[in-house]
Amino acid sequence: MTRRNLKAQLSYSFVCLGVVLLVAAVARFSYPLQTPGSFAYIAWNAAYEYLRDMSLLIATGGVAYLTNVYQKRSSFIDSLKEEWRDVLHAKSALLEFTHLEQPTSQNYVAAFNVLSETIDNMRTVYRNVGETRDLVGLYPFAPLHDMRRVLQTLNPAKAQAVSEAQRKQVRDAILQAFYALREVFLEELDLEEPSRPLLIFGGRRLKKSGASRWAQAWQDRQSKRHSKIATPDAVIDALHKELYDKEQATPKPWRDLVTNRDGRTGA
Repeated sequence: MTRRNLKAQLSYSFVCLGVVLLVAAVARFSYPLQTPGSFAYIAWNAAYEYLRDMSLLIATGGVAYLTNVYQKRSSFIDSLKEEWRDVLHAKSALLEFTHLEQPTSQNYVAAFNVLSETIDNMRTVYRNVGETRDLVGLYPFAPLHDMRRVLQTLNPAKAQAVSEAQRKQVRDAILQAFYALREVFLEELDLEEPSRPLLIFGGRRLKKSGASRWAQAWQDRQSKRHSKIATPDAVIDALHKELYDKEQATPKPWRDLVTNRDGRTGA
């Protein structure tokens, strides 16, 4: 279920719910104003009693309907994510092929098959735009065919001598088509902005090296318990300790050295 269909289904659900609530409200406040025993009194009273008795069934049906709608949407999103992974795989295969100085026909067929499968698999997610019983319609994401056409210009069976400039041009054309596809394809996923993005270049860790006192005490207790038990292989333990101490004593651009509780210097 596409995002447009989801909105349509939700709008339909809320309209139906609003109509039911409106009828219930009118019935509830109308029948006491009518003359007891009159047709209007009996009709509005019966409508209100019916809706009140059926309220649980109506609510259950509404929840079941919305659950089914969101399950279809979730299944569609899963299919869409799988198809996007195929698109990424195809893009990588094509770019890799354009970097080969002397590609073989086997290399070309492998790259072409990956892209061809991606193009065909799109039909498991979307139908063609404008497709009818008599018309094929338009492929929903034309950049994939742009990628196919530029790839075909590097077919070793037809282009024996391909320069680096030609391969670079094809590579740039593939990337242009991919970026155009990505811009519209990912909109269907309803992606949200991250709550804590890192937007600067050259970002680095802001937290200092080390841990809280209770975590260090926990580490010390575990170390003491393990030291009381005979080790199966002292050589392995010595190797682990040597490598750990060496790593902790080596400063890195992303971490500083701190003094541990036992007086050792580490990251």
